[in-house]
Amino acid sequence: MRKLPPLNSLRSFEAAARHGSFNKAAEELFVTPSAVSHQIKGLEEFLGMTLFERIKRRVELTSAGERYLVSVQSALDEIDEATRKLMTTPNTGVVNLSVAPAFLTRWLVPRINHFQSRNPDVELRLTASMKQIDFRYSDMDMAVFYGDGNWPDMHCHLLRNVHSVPVCSPKLLEGKSAVQSAEDLLKHTLIHVSKRDKEWQSLLRQNGVKRTDQAHNMTFSSTSLALGAAMEGLGIALADRGLAERELEYGQLICPLDISLDTHKSFYLVYQKGRALTESMQAFREWILEEMQTEQRNLNGGESSTG
Repeated sequence: MRKLPPLNSLRSFEAAARHGSFNKAAEELFVTPSAVSHQIKGLEEFLGMTLFERIKRRVELTSAGERYLVSVQSALDEIDEATRKLMTTPNTGVVNLSVAPAFLTRWLVPRINHFQSRNPDVELRLTASMKQIDFRYSDMDMAVFYGDGNWPDMHCHLLRNVHSVPVCSPKLLEGKSAVQSAEDLLKHTLIHVSKRDKEWQSLLRQNGVKRTDQAHNMTFSSTSLALGAAMEGLGIALADRGLAERELEYGQLICPLDISLDTHKSFYLVYQKGRALTESMQAFREWILEEMQTEQRNLNGGESSTG
């Protein structure tokens, strides 16, 4: 038989120790201060030792209380994590995915049929988000992050490096002189994405343009909105070629100049370290990595054949 005190007394102890107050612990636990005091008194009697020193309107841990707190917090964290995982992923045929919005709408959604045809029993539940998730406290199983790949306690699989290229509608250049240099880009409105507002400046300076302050600018909150504005002929946007591939293929967008910016950022498939993957999660991981490898081979083959 395990020698375990009541869970409520442990919760009251941990909250009171964290706040240094029975009153604040009571507010957090939605009980009265006297109930917290009663729970802790019962715990102290169970243990046969004092856990708190009562000092006027506050409480402080005794040395025994400090030692006990470390183990209690660790145990409660493990119970919390295990409970959340069990409650949020009862169906192993479901994969909850948080995906960077541009990647979701412009790369993943057009290929969902490929995945479903191979994995008809797997249900993908997709959420568009730029937030970096703490998987311990989330119902998400996996995510596609945009960044440098430096996320502690996560497995990170590189999907694709991001290189931004200028894109615009063909009608923007109708009746106007060709864009033959980076300097010529300043004759048009430059369309920015708010969270990547330094990319145009970096690209222009990289190509010898020093006076970037002469440009006319327009800013949107997302890549999709920026590309939509470019297709309407409002200016020239910067986008990863892979995310604008459909519009480039159908001629809705063109690259007016053969230059690109290495953003030093990439898209990654991520999930919590130590997480036992369900068969559905493994299926999605294998599919997206294979899809990316095939795309990269086709891109390299296309480059070599046109070079």
